[in-house]
Amino acid sequence: MCFIICSFYTLLERKVLGYIQIRKGPKMVGYWGIIQPFSDAIKLFVKEKIVLHGSNQILFYLAPLMGFFLAMFIWFLYPSDFAFKFVCWGLLVFFCVSAMNVYAIMLAGWTSNSKYAFLGALRAAAQTISYEVSLLLILLFPMFTISELSTDVHMLFPILFIFVPLILTWFTSSLAETNRAPFDFAEGESELVSGFNIEYGGGGFAMLFLAEYANILFMSMITVVLFMFSWNFFVMVLQSLVVSLFFLFTRGAYPRHRYDLLMNLCWKSFLPFSMCVLMLLSIFVN
Repeated sequence: MCFIICSFYTLLERKVLGYIQIRKGPKMVGYWGIIQPFSDAIKLFVKEKIVLHGSNQILFYLAPLMGFFLAMFIWFLYPSDFAFKFVCWGLLVFFCVSAMNVYAIMLAGWTSNSKYAFLGALRAAAQTISYEVSLLLILLFPMFTISELSTDVHMLFPILFIFVPLILTWFTSSLAETNRAPFDFAEGESELVSGFNIEYGGGGFAMLFLAEYANILFMSMITVVLFMFSWNFFVMVLQSLVVSLFFLFTRGAYPRHRYDLLMNLCWKSFLPFSMCVLMLLSIFVN
């Protein structure tokens, strides 16, 4: 199910970017291009598998599988009225799994035995690790506010109204964590010839990007659960769709950021800000 949702999210992205740029987007394959995700999947997965002689072949093919598995596994935490399992320490699981995503990127870049891929992996790893720190510190705010570690919570009052700048910092950090524009330095086409995934084609390329889109949708869901209303499953799904649209609007509205400014934004702005917010929260909670 998540695989199909990610596929159609790519179609939504291409449609939204098309209308932002005053064009139609995919419209030839099926009615309104509705079959485009299926044609893209068939095209990618039936392509010839090219074996790189200089690569570490086992780990080279393992890296996309690892990234895709981690992205699918984290959806185990999706709160639903129809779920039959309850994860008491859901946010702790989210911390652990999200921290492991960087290994898939590093493996993909290092095992390709390509300088472009390795440089892209180093940049992506530095960016991901840096923004994980600010993300986790920001997540402590709703955790301490509701005194809950589970993702299966029902918010009756949106926490984002308590401190509005926090949700803006969270959304910006989510953009950097998921390698989305204007912080898409992991796939810097103009500087790195597509970055860590340059040597991948076909199925491996598809799994890497399906993992990225699955992470975007999960970050949209966790934003709704912890910062907005989540008292109803269908309301939560609609809100998650709206938040995911902001990822697309941001890509269409802003140019790519500079890498040094991106790192300064994390360590010199977001990190002190999130720590100050936690200090203020500790005063009020006590």
